[in-house]
Amino acid sequence: MTITIGTPPVRRRMGWIVVALLAMIALLAAGCGGAGTSGAGGGGQRIVRVLYAGSLVSIMEKTMGPAFAKATGYQYQGYGAGSSQIANELQGKIRQGDVFISADPAVDTKLMGPNGFVSWYTTFARSPLVLAYNPGSKFADQLKTKPWYEVVSQPGFRLGSTDPKLDPKGKLAAQAVQQVAKDQNQPGMAEQINRNLTVFPETDLVGRLQAGQLDAGFFYSIESADLGDPTASLSPVNLAAQYTITVLNQAANPAGGEAFVKYLLGSQGTTTLKEHGFELIQQPKVSGNQASVPKDLQSVVGAG
Repeated sequence: MTITIGTPPVRRRMGWIVVALLAMIALLAAGCGGAGTSGAGGGGQRIVRVLYAGSLVSIMEKTMGPAFAKATGYQYQGYGAGSSQIANELQGKIRQGDVFISADPAVDTKLMGPNGFVSWYTTFARSPLVLAYNPGSKFADQLKTKPWYEVVSQPGFRLGSTDPKLDPKGKLAAQAVQQVAKDQNQPGMAEQINRNLTVFPETDLVGRLQAGQLDAGFFYSIESADLGDPTASLSPVNLAAQYTITVLNQAANPAGGEAFVKYLLGSQGTTTLKEHGFELIQQPKVSGNQASVPKDLQSVVGAG
């Protein structure tokens, strides 16, 4: 005799509940996936990761990033550091991004190549190198009346800069010291200044100056304007940051990256840049492979 044993009613009900729960989880997951990947303006991811020169921290985090997000619906995510440091992190595969803003075109060139992170870039603004000083420094009065190189070479002067190997600003500062020593025909002057100079990460330099730990530091004019600290001219030296922008080849969100470039170089973005003291390049021109510039950006970045 064959005996058929049926599924108990309680067990059947538990099975239906499990099936229903799994179905609900699948629907929720599908819904979340759609929300997480549908970008502003139709399709694509919402998050736009912008890697930028550390001198732009204030404008990017307080103004440009939030304004871009509000205007486009994308989620802005910024990371600031020395331009060369970011390039090293990209090449070392410990940093990823959609947009790269450098303070030195040479860094973009470094990232080019057959398997490079950059195919094209456009230079959109510049900012002169200046010496910003703490108004409470015992050397403050001298910096108002004497040539900067005479003051910063005095014993006990605390001068700050960034690492020339990681940041274009540090590279320009080193050039300024060497150049002024040559112009003044005083070979030992560079050594005297460098004895007083301490290197800090770019994001730490501002805090050091404002805390009174430095008498002065090398900054770009856009930074000193945000700081509100007085500056001394570096005359006869005339050096400046050259800001570039590109959408990275390995961008996870190229559409979002293009939207950011379009916003930054559009009327709203350029108005913000002017308000923060940037000297805009009136006719940007693309460097690198112009054929790789996205179609929607060609007129914006000066391709062709």
